Amino acid sequence: MAEIFQKGTLYLVATPIGNMEDITYRAVRCLREADLIAAEDTRHTKLLLSTYGIETPMTSYHEHNKAEKGPYLIDKLKEGNMIALVSDAGMPAICDPGSDIVRLALDAGVPIVPVPGANAGLTALIASGMDTIRFTFIGFLPKTKKHRTPVLESLISYEGTLIFYEAPHRINQVLKEITAVLGDRQAVLCRELTKRHEQYMRGSLCQVQQKLADQGPRGEFVILVAGAVPLPKEAADGNVDYVSQVQKMMDQGMDKKEAIRTVARQCGVPKRSVYQAALAI
Repeated sequence: MAEIFQKGTLYLVATPIGNMEDITYRAVRCLREADLIAAEDTRHTKLLLSTYGIETPMTSYHEHNKAEKGPYLIDKLKEGNMIALVSDAGMPAICDPGSDIVRLALDAGVPIVPVPGANAGLTALIASGMDTIRFTFIGFLPKTKKHRTPVLESLISYEGTLIFYEAPHRINQVLKEITAVLGDRQAVLCRELTKRHEQYMRGSLCQVQQKLADQGPRGEFVILVAGAVPLPKEAADGNVDYVSQVQKMMDQGMDKKEAIRTVARQCGVPKRSVYQAALAI
């Protein structure tokens, strides 16, 4: 039996990340039956609606108008309207202002229903060949190096796959910074997912950067980076060979200072203890 969509409810509707056919029957029906569609970019969403013959009215809801438009949409919901929220691509409320209206709706007691679908991070992960048991989604790093570096340093000892989003105009600089902080780890750079020119560049971070340099930074990117190499069991007993662990991380491309800091953090010991042991390197 077909789902009966509820009035006065905010539906979070996933849209295709590239290929227009990557949308569910439920999502199409939800968009068609909604009283109003709140879109991050109405011009972009209009193409999707046209493809599926959807004539539901639209209004914009994005980073620059969320302070005014959010309360407006909540009032509409309280009046009994069914609203479908969509982002430019993928799941709304991930790396976009959808998360703000979700909080407003919760505070107002408005029901929220997700209509799941495509997601760029998970799409990239399952085709990457990297660890899919442990992974963490970072999304877009901060816009300046000053703010990016602390975030990257906090990820040094994480052992699962790291998932980043990045725009073409920043991709080269961000890859350099990831390599400088995390070392020359294995990585997969995914470009134009589900589109005609979908591409996966695999190798070490340095190799991936070279491949990107050969063709140029075009399209939207997902970056997957291998997690940290786990320390041996002896670390728990305080008997770890700091020298060998620092050397192992340096062999992976991490500079000595960062390797010392990483080993100290993973072992739960003062940095100076590792530094003294590693002086001979």
